[in-house]
Amino acid sequence: MSEFNNVTVVKKANVYFDGNVSSRTLRFADGSVKTLGFMLPGEYTFGTADPELMEIINGDLEVLLPDNPQWQSVKTGGTFNVPGNASFTVRIITATDYCCSFIK
Repeated sequence: MSEFNNVTVVKKANVYFDGNVSSRTLRFADGSVKTLGFMLPGEYTFGTADPELMEIINGDLEVLLPDNPQWQSVKTGGTFNVPGNASFTVRIITATDYCCSFIK
């Protein structure tokens, strides 16, 4: 899906790691929430509350997930799942555009 319809966009940006990672929150009528974001090259560790589905719209990264001791390569069009109440680390190789869906 290349666009979302009938959503509420939170105007204030979510900004992390001195501005190297930023996103905007989208709220859907069914109560679901997604963020659309952008990450500059670097290494970043995030924590989750709910499980997440990360879709890489454009970019190249490696991810270290809590249930896998090895880095996985994820490129444009790829996805990965993150469990809830966990942390994961990404190494951004090229500037990366992403969509994060929070699974409830």
